[in-house]
Parts: sequence; C-alpha cells; structure tokens
Amino acid sequence: MIFGQLMIFNLISEVIQDKVSVCESTRTALENCLRQLKCHFTWNLAEPGKSLDDFEDKVCNATEFQDNEFRTTVFNLLAYIEQQRGHSEAALERLRQAEELIQREHPDQAETRSLVTWGNYAWVYYHLGRHADAQMYVDKVRRVCEKSRSPYRMESPALDFEEGWARLQCGGRHHERAKVCFEKALEKEPKNPEFASGLAIASYRLDTWLQPQNPIDPLRRAIQLNPNNQYAKVLLALKLLKMNEEGEGDRLVEEALKGAPCSTDVLCGAAKLYQRKGALDKAIELLRKALEGMPNNASLHWHMGCLCRTKVLEMLQGTGKNESGNREKLQEAIGQAVHHLKRVDEANADFPCVCSYLACLYAQASQYDHAEHYFQKEFSKALSPGARQVLHLRYGNFQLYQMKSEDKAIHHFIQGVKIDLESKEKEKMKNKLQKIALIRLSKNEADSIALHLLAFLQELSGDMRPAEENPERRLDSGSFLCSASFAKE
Repeated sequence: MIFGQLMIFNLISEVIQDKVSVCESTRTALENCLRQLKCHFTWNLAEPGKSLDDFEDKVCNATEFQDNEFRTTVFNLLAYIEQQRGHSEAALERLRQAEELIQREHPDQAETRSLVTWGNYAWVYYHLGRHADAQMYVDKVRRVCEKSRSPYRMESPALDFEEGWARLQCGGRHHERAKVCFEKALEKEPKNPEFASGLAIASYRLDTWLQPQNPIDPLRRAIQLNPNNQYAKVLLALKLLKMNEEGEGDRLVEEALKGAPCSTDVLCGAAKLYQRKGALDKAIELLRKALEGMPNNASLHWHMGCLCRTKVLEMLQGTGKNESGNREKLQEAIGQAVHHLKRVDEANADFPCVCSYLACLYAQASQYDHAEHYFQKEFSKALSPGARQVLHLRYGNFQLYQMKSEDKAIHHFIQGVKIDLESKEKEKMKNKLQKIALIRLSKNEADSIALHLLAFLQELSGDMRPAEENPERRLDSGSFLCSASFAKE
C-alpha cells in the first residue's frame, strides 16, 4: 500500500517537473524572441538610475512633433514609461491609442508601421505574465517579417524612421543614433521628405548639443523635398542667424509663420529666433499663441516664464524705472513671469532654478514672505555645487538688500564661497564679503566680524585686491539694484 502511494507520488512529481521544464523552455524561447524585436524595450531609451518622472517630462513636454503624425511615437514612448513604472494596464491603453492612430492615418502601411507597437505589446504582456498573449504579438511580427533574414525583425526604412523619431524625443545622448537611423532610411528612399526632415532635425540638434555639424545642407534638402516643411525653415533661419545671414533667415521665418500659423513647433522655433534677435515682445507674443494650443505644457510655460523674467531684467536695467507708467509695466512683467513659472513649479517638471527665479521675482515685487517660501523650497532640493552657489548668492543678496540682515547675508556668502567650485558666483561672493568687511572697519577698526572675514578671505585666496571705490555708497544704498536678487549680478 505504502509502496503504491510512493509510486504514484513519484509519477506526479515527474509530471510536474516535466511541465515546469516545458514552461521554462517556453519562457526562454519567448525571451529570446522578445530580445530580437525592434521596439522601445530593446532600444535602451531610459538611462539606468535616472528618474522616470524626468524622462516622462522630457517626452510629454517636448513641443516639437506634437502637431503632426508623429504622435504615434509619443504614445509608444508613454507606454514604455508606464511599463517601466510597473503600470502595465496603463501601458496597454497607450499602445491601443498608438494602434488606432496607425490604422486611421496609415491604413495602406498599417502592418509595417505597427511592428514597433506590436513589439511593445509583446513586452508588456510578458511583464504581466500573460505569455500566451505575448507570443501572439511575437507571431504577428514574425508573419510580417517572414520574408526577411531575421524572423522577428526586418530591415525597413519605416522602422528606422520610427526609431529615429523615438530617439529624438529622448534627449541629447540619443541624437547621434537618431541621425544614423535617418541616414539609413534615406539610403533606401533618398527622396522621402519625412526621412530628410528627420535627418535635418537630428543634424541641427547635434550641432547645438555634442559636436559641430553642418545642418545647412540637410535642412535645405528637407525643404527642397517638402516646401511645406515649415519647421525645417525655422531651424534653417536659426542656423543662418548664428552665421550672421539674417536676411534669408527673416524671410524663412515669416514664410513659416504664414504657412503654419498655429503649429507649436514653428511658433516655438520662431520665438527662439526673435529672442536671440532681442525682440522679446515678439517672442512672447508667439509663445503666448503656442500656449493657446497647449495650455498645460510645462515646457512652454518654462520658456514663457524665462522670457518674461528676461524682460523684467531689461526693464530694471533701463532708464526711468521710477516713472509711474514704467513701474506699472514692470509689475505687469513680474506678474506674467510669476504666473508661468508657478505653472511649471505646480507641474513638478524638471527645469532648473524655477523656485529661485520665483523667489527673486517676489523679492522685486516686495512680497518677501513668498520670496522666502520659494528660496527655502529651492534649498530643500538636491542641487549641483554650481546651482547651490548661485542660490547662496541670490539668497545672500535678498537678505542684504531686501531684509537688511547683514549677518544672514554674510552666512550665505560664506557658505557659497566654501563650495569647492571656482565660478563667477564664487568671486562675486568673495568680493561682497570683502566690501562688507571694509565698510565695517571704516566704522570700527576693531570690528571682530570684519577682521574674521578678511582673515577667512585671505586664507582662501591670499591677499585680496582693494575694494572698488566708494564701496560704502554701493552697499549702503537702499535702492534695489538689479543685482540684489537676480542671478545675473
């Protein structure tokens, strides 16, 4: 009896082990197939250890390509991000949106253009543990690719094109690979205007990011193949401005704005050009129009806030600041800058110095409680040494000029100087400490704080140069100098 039960137990164990082996073998085979797919999960788009929130901000807030058919790329990217977070159902919803868009806009090329999305489906279902569904999408890819050398990937300009756009959305380290993708696509279809546009944009990005390029020829080629490529015209105009060839650039921008008056990427590119030309009001007008189409885009609010802040700085440096009309315009500009930068802060988007900018603007508006709030919020962040130096300089100026607290100003200037980084901000804080010390000594030769400051400065960098003439006049002035809270001291 016992012997029989043992036999049955052993047989059951063997069956279970066989099934486990089969399941393990099936899973291994599926994993091998998944790794061969051309899709976002095999392109290594997100950097290990980097914030997924920051990566999502980069994708969602990019203003380029939001107006056109490349939204499929965005849906696929968002699906990839959701799965990286472990939100598989949300990822599947994004993929459904991508698939619907492909069916609607490219019915004649739906299968080829869906290969990347199907690959993403397979990976998401695999992570869900739904291996049968994952295998179903792997099989769909295989049926389309069966005539190619690899059963799970095919050499297709459309796939290179899709990878190129995906990489363009993901930041600077992907631009070189994006350029290669578009070049590869153009080898097969040299007169394809979309491929030429991709190469032109990648070349332009690389010229301003990593290494010198010559995007002029690719941009001209993109415009030649598609005279309605208004964004390429704006990029070419920006490059020509850099080369001091403004005449053709101005014509191109006017042509682009006339051809695509509501296109977000065109409006943003044109705004950048007018900003570089010093026409801030025109740049602000264009960004305001772009915001009408994308009112919740944090990137647009960031650029608008920075433009308005630059306008505030220019007004502070101009003449007639105390005239009633100019004061009203200044307060209006401050209000606009604050409005847009607060939208960025509320969105928790990853843009530098947002709270610091807000603090300085509130300080200029004499709203010191709000200024203090945003300064402290900035101090609570994980900042680079350079950013922390800038913050100590700004906050020290706020304490010195607005709050009339010399002790707190001295403390923050010292903290900023102690940071082991040579910078213009560090030199400015050293100079401010020296001037404070000399003024104190002019009133009391035995001032211990002043003597300690000078000893501290001498220990840091040896004998300091004499302070500028009339330092007392500069430090004792009750007026708000432009340098008092803003970073451009």
